[in-house]
Amino acid sequence: MSIPPALRFEREYPIRFAHCDPAGIIFFPQYLVLFNALVEDWVSDGLGIPYADLLARRRIGMPIVSLQCDFSAISRMGERVIFELAVERIGTSSLALALDARLGDELRVRSRQVLVTTSLDTHRAIPIPEDMRAALAPYHPER
Repeated sequence: MSIPPALRFEREYPIRFAHCDPAGIIFFPQYLVLFNALVEDWVSDGLGIPYADLLARRRIGMPIVSLQCDFSAISRMGERVIFELAVERIGTSSLALALDARLGDELRVRSRQVLVTTSLDTHRAIPIPEDMRAALAPYHPER
């Protein structure tokens, strides 16, 4: 699915030595670490809700409950890869996200994730907080 640029959040991340295996290419689980960094940056910078505050003060978590990844091409140490996020669906307590990693026009990884807002005290799903739901609106206009 092609997502209009205004509806995406993106960040460039360098592929570092710590991300790579002995062959000098990214070790595939590191993409998930980088996608998690993208989600944290999106919540803090895109939605304007400090991620650390969400967890530490408000005691709201956003664990992944469903994950799909398709790996298309390798990334190498020293490359600066663009990571993109788009909202596919907003539920009562869940978000379906599309995440891509690209170098230029080459897709490296595509991921679909479902995150659920939870209480970190009870570890049970809770409704998406109203301030977060309002901040999500620009990322998920009526389609």
